[in-house]
Amino acid sequence: MKQQLISRLENRTAVVGIIGLGYVGLPLMLGFIEAGYKVLGFDTDKNKIIKLAAGKSYIKHIPTEQIAIAVKTGMFDGTDDFSRAGEADALIICVPTPLNGHREPDLSFVITSVETILPHIRPGQVISLESTTYPGTTDEELLPRLESSGLKVGKDIFLLFSPEREDPGNERYSTRTIPKVCGGVTSACLEVGKVLYGAVIDRVIPVSCTKTAEMTKLLENIHRAVNIGLVNELKMVCDTMGIDIREVIDAAATKPFGFTPYYPGPGLGGHCIPIDPFYLTWKAREYGLNTRFIELAGEVNTAMPEWVAGKIVNALNDRGQALKGARILVLGIAYKKNVDDMRESPSVVLMEKLLSRGAVVHYSDPHVPVFPKIRRCYFDLTSVELTVENLKSYDCVLIATNHDAFDYDAIHTHASLIVDTRGVYQFKSAKVIRA
Repeated sequence: MKQQLISRLENRTAVVGIIGLGYVGLPLMLGFIEAGYKVLGFDTDKNKIIKLAAGKSYIKHIPTEQIAIAVKTGMFDGTDDFSRAGEADALIICVPTPLNGHREPDLSFVITSVETILPHIRPGQVISLESTTYPGTTDEELLPRLESSGLKVGKDIFLLFSPEREDPGNERYSTRTIPKVCGGVTSACLEVGKVLYGAVIDRVIPVSCTKTAEMTKLLENIHRAVNIGLVNELKMVCDTMGIDIREVIDAAATKPFGFTPYYPGPGLGGHCIPIDPFYLTWKAREYGLNTRFIELAGEVNTAMPEWVAGKIVNALNDRGQALKGARILVLGIAYKKNVDDMRESPSVVLMEKLLSRGAVVHYSDPHVPVFPKIRRCYFDLTSVELTVENLKSYDCVLIATNHDAFDYDAIHTHASLIVDTRGVYQFKSAKVIRA
């Protein structure tokens, strides 16, 4: 069974099924198509399936042209019919793993995906989980469910964990050029995994087991979360001491060894850094362990929007104006520059805080023309055009996300007050407050 599957993967006759066609699944789909595989895409969102069938992309940094070619050539077929799972030789799960209201792991999307395809699993398939999760998920949650079908993992079917490493908007790296960590439940599973991903990824990094692969992803994101928490804390210290934290970081970065620069901001956003560390803190408690560094970094990063809101209050007070009734324009509501991804965006948290204190809040973001309906909250707003008149009409312009599309010279010329959380303005100005 293993060798038959490997042969189909090697000669490109295998069909690859991707479950979840979002920021991870869609680039992966294009990668497999580019490598010569037919891809069957699954998603519960019918609107996504309809758009893809029409050859359209719904993610800004993924070109519509690539989707259109994939559909026109017959290399891609999208569906919300999960009974077709048996048509695929490989099934790759790329669904969200958020936190619930108690900041505990929510594996409902993963579990639902597995249980939905379970009646249609057949011998000779490989199933790979790419969704970030705590160590043990693949072995404890997926393995018993899959083997309840009567199929033996490692003999009849093959099970992997290979964490996604997508970085939306990063033009330096692509799905193919980012090395891929891969762990299998058995050595046979890993052998299949190396062939599966080796066809579309330049370098596959095999590890001893799925737990190691799961922990690897968490370490990558915890490393960033802790270091960003450190510079965010130092930013507050430096601000009180009258020191420019970004000048300090840039100077420290000239050291050719032993230092990696991380930069502060208004908080953490995206699908990984604000969420993934808490998957490990939750799992560690099962072993009676406390992850103090991780939790402290989370506390610091979560507190940053409140600190920024305080800087806005003080800046307005210095000009004899209260926050209540003040007109605030938030620049950038995506979680990072040059993308349309709003998952866990600190800009949204800032908008909530300012609105709750009586401010009149609008936003401008060329990548998000209409405020979308997201899980966290919803503002009935559209992006404000940055005309001279509009800039002059606001009491404060808050730079929350530093998109390249913004004309920062014009903003500085016409705005009366700017609170800069991203270090856009590296010169002293009476109208710029660094936050």
